[in-house]
Amino acid sequence: MVNVKGLGWDADTVGELDHRLLKAPHVKLRSFSEGEKGDVVYCVDLRINRPNTNYLSTTELHSVEHFLLAGFRKYLPDNFLSVGIMGCQTGFYLVLLNEGNAQRISGVYKNILNDMLDAKEVPYASIRECGNYKNHSLELAQNVARKVLDAESNWLHVV
Repeated sequence: MVNVKGLGWDADTVGELDHRLLKAPHVKLRSFSEGEKGDVVYCVDLRINRPNTNYLSTTELHSVEHFLLAGFRKYLPDNFLSVGIMGCQTGFYLVLLNEGNAQRISGVYKNILNDMLDAKEVPYASIRECGNYKNHSLELAQNVARKVLDAESNWLHVV
């Protein structure tokens, strides 16, 4: 049985919430699923903007997604399954295997955002690795990273 509170999450914010109440940026446990053999898959919201207010451009989403893909592969290679763009263009869904600790996830996220600020190019942005390789901007991705890092102290304050 997963102890959500023991993992550092506010149990009252797990699952679907009224999007009018959400603060951003935030890091929130969306859901988890326990397998028959004890493995747990966690889905975490990496919300950048408040819903129904500001939206990330497709270029921002695309470039930040590439950084998150590269970063979670680097920092959590045994746990990282996937990262996907929220259709509402306000953030990302992170999917991890057997890693649900809020502080660890937030720490890795912080490392990735800091790596973005030091980057010289967007990862996986070549014609060989990307289906829309011309739609990237290091500058826009770095602006998103700065904004999210500036709000780090409030990441786990979802509502």
